[in-house]
Amino acid sequence: MHALPASRSLFSRLRYKHLHMLVVLGSSQNLHRASQTLNMSQPAATRMLHEIEEMFGCELFERLPRGMRPTALGQELLLFAKSALTRLDRCAEDLAARQQGGYGYLSIGTIMGAAPGLVMDSVAEIKALKPQLRIRIMGDTSDQVIQSLEQSRIDLAIARRNAITDSQRYAFELVGNERLLVVVRSGHPLAQRSQVDPLELVSAWPWILQPQTSPARMALDQALQRLALPAPADIIECNSVYSMQQLIQLTEAIMVLSESALRDYLRMGLVKALPVDLAGKMEPFGLLWRKDEPISREMELFIELIRRRATAAP
Repeated sequence: MHALPASRSLFSRLRYKHLHMLVVLGSSQNLHRASQTLNMSQPAATRMLHEIEEMFGCELFERLPRGMRPTALGQELLLFAKSALTRLDRCAEDLAARQQGGYGYLSIGTIMGAAPGLVMDSVAEIKALKPQLRIRIMGDTSDQVIQSLEQSRIDLAIARRNAITDSQRYAFELVGNERLLVVVRSGHPLAQRSQVDPLELVSAWPWILQPQTSPARMALDQALQRLALPAPADIIECNSVYSMQQLIQLTEAIMVLSESALRDYLRMGLVKALPVDLAGKMEPFGLLWRKDEPISREMELFIELIRRRATAAP
């Protein structure tokens, strides 16, 4: 397909320095600070911004008494500029790794529930097969992981579905789900009981929970509603799984986390699962990647390793 005349003109004039300028200005929203970051004079930065706006035929930043902010069209272009610069950096890193005899570069974003077992086991396996493959792993919530995929900061996401995953731009493949457990530290007074009253748990004990927008918290809230139980009144909210696992050793609190996130703590006997089903079910998670980009051999292999482990899981 031939590019439109306007597109051809844009391609011939637009440079990566223009995209860099947009990203810096979008971050600082101040032309003086942006020019300092770019190590250029403010008049030169002003001319460059006018040049970019002339290329696109519209105003990209609204001039304010103090500073400036992106227009709606400017925000769209900023998203493109950030993605383009990230892809260029990633391409340079990948080429450098291959020039040094390596196997390239793979960046993965994963929800914490899937990370301890499925993802980390697959990472260990692919590193055994390709020792010089450079791997970067980012653990976060589904929303943050998917945002990183949108910004091209990662190649592959292991996350739950949302509106973005259903977009035509992304491929999504279900691979599994997480079982939630209600646990206490091994020396907790509740740890030796063969039966526990759910009402006692929510009314008489403190809790360590993830934020209200997290899938685990929403599953717990739905289960409590289904059982006509009140929400716990004494709560520590924490979005760090690692911090939650530390806090439970220092308190008399009850905690809800995925079985995979608790795997090592359960095996070492540091926590004890209570004989109660309060956690309900979370939405399944899956593999997510951009359709408009070729899949590297290393990413294809990693996806296949994830598939095999997901299929073999009980």
